[in-house]
Amino acid sequence: MRLIIAGFGAVGQSLVSLLKNRMNWLREKYGLPIKVVAVIDRGGAAIEKEGLNPEKLIKTKKIKGTVASYPEKGVKEVLCQEVIEETEAEVVVEVTSANDLSTGEPGFSNITTALKTGKNVVTTNKVPLVLALPALMDLAEHNSVLLRFSGTVGGGTPILNFGKECLQGEKIISIKGVLNGTTNFILTEMEKGESFHNALLKAKKLGYCEENPSLDIDGLDTAFKLVILANWVMDKEVTLKNVKIKGIRGIEKEELTENLKKGYTIKLIGSIEEKIEVKPSKISLNNPLNVKGVLNAVMFKSEISGNKTIIGPGSGGLATANSVIRDLISIKRELMMRMVR
Repeated sequence: MRLIIAGFGAVGQSLVSLLKNRMNWLREKYGLPIKVVAVIDRGGAAIEKEGLNPEKLIKTKKIKGTVASYPEKGVKEVLCQEVIEETEAEVVVEVTSANDLSTGEPGFSNITTALKTGKNVVTTNKVPLVLALPALMDLAEHNSVLLRFSGTVGGGTPILNFGKECLQGEKIISIKGVLNGTTNFILTEMEKGESFHNALLKAKKLGYCEENPSLDIDGLDTAFKLVILANWVMDKEVTLKNVKIKGIRGIEKEELTENLKKGYTIKLIGSIEEKIEVKPSKISLNNPLNVKGVLNAVMFKSEISGNKTIIGPGSGGLATANSVIRDLISIKRELMMRMVR
């Protein structure tokens, strides 16, 4: 399986690092030989049809700041869509940052270009899906390719897979949970006595924040995930306009410590019930959603079997990169099934 990686920040570099260490295991366990034939970042691209060297890619990015400086195979001043169109590959891994929340660019164009040129897509980019998930799924089907995005909600924790596949046959009544590892980390640090400002600085230093931290702390990232969950898992037709949003700005550490004395804490909870909303909520300390650090916790309430909670890491390059590998395996299996039909 030949990959084009669009975006080479924390997730893209983590993915290349994981692939370097798991190449033999993926081939032996899943029959999935992988080679990265192109990587694109803001400075240009590195392209090699025989496969780029993972260690050299990461080293070049670290030292030179762009993969365009990759020895002999680097290309400067090239458009991402051009590389996707002109490079032969089975899958485009789209892991750029969403710079324009109104259009989903550059991710939206990267994804649509890949689908239109007959390439399967794995993305961790939430904004294009929030803006146009039904249309993108239709485009993938029209071109007989696959679109996978399990890392958009929960990072390395398969929240979307759990809701869509493991709960098949269940009527899901509601979904609620801690869906943003960054804000959960900040609130956990504030429970320990840190100020909001210092906790945010620590989250940035550890690489837990989005490129624009306001997406996390103002609740937008959680809202994006609610829209994806509502549309994908619950078959609703909602947009961001349907979500009432309030973030964690204004919460003081004293408020958290006082609640702790009474057996409660505060979490940023996203919920899909009669209304869809994001807001800081007081929950008891023994509530399953009371997770610490960068963990996510999501509770699915079904009509017959009641509540089921899935917990796991929601932030960090490695965890999210692992979701990409999960989706690549899913694509491989689906393509194999198509061959025998």
